[in-house]
Amino acid sequence: MHAMQYEITLPADYDPGIIRKRVAERGHLLDTHPGLGLKAYLVRERGQDGSPVNQYAPFYLWRTAEGMNAFLWGPGFRGLSADFGRPAVRHWLGAGLSRGAGAQGVRTDDARTGDTRAEPPTTATRETVRLPEGTDPAEAVERALAELPTHPDLHTAAVAVDPSRWELLRFALWHGPAPEDVPGTRYRVLHLS
Repeated sequence: MHAMQYEITLPADYDPGIIRKRVAERGHLLDTHPGLGLKAYLVRERGQDGSPVNQYAPFYLWRTAEGMNAFLWGPGFRGLSADFGRPAVRHWLGAGLSRGAGAQGVRTDDARTGDTRAEPPTTATRETVRLPEGTDPAEAVERALAELPTHPDLHTAAVAVDPSRWELLRFALWHGPAPEDVPGTRYRVLHLS
């Protein structure tokens, strides 16, 4: 599994309806993209859920590097870059995933079930934590996998690592508001491929 995200910060007075319309019209185009586990079309709106910015920030879990490459070098990312400028793409190597019951498409390590997998997620959380010098990365990953949420509103949760920065990623999709005790940046989900 490969996790990937890019964030496009938009002007403070940007009409969020433009992004909603874009996702409504084009979101389904990746629903069956080869190698894609999931794509969560995420947004943050200034003044909501503690966000200081307007932002379009899609998050991907790829089953294969080939699928990820086909997207990055293909017409979808090319079109996004033409419309917004080419964003920096963050990438993490998958360390584990927890999915709701009946999920398909993404490899599972240390799976846990959530009760709302059949329902589309409405919110997401993303937390990144730098692993301090001297920390054993394997132990940090094992600990993060053991701490994957088991909340009844969990849709999908994943753990990944950026070994160039030794940064641990915890990502979760939720049906309804994300639990208050879950740390990290909060997003709204417009569509899930």
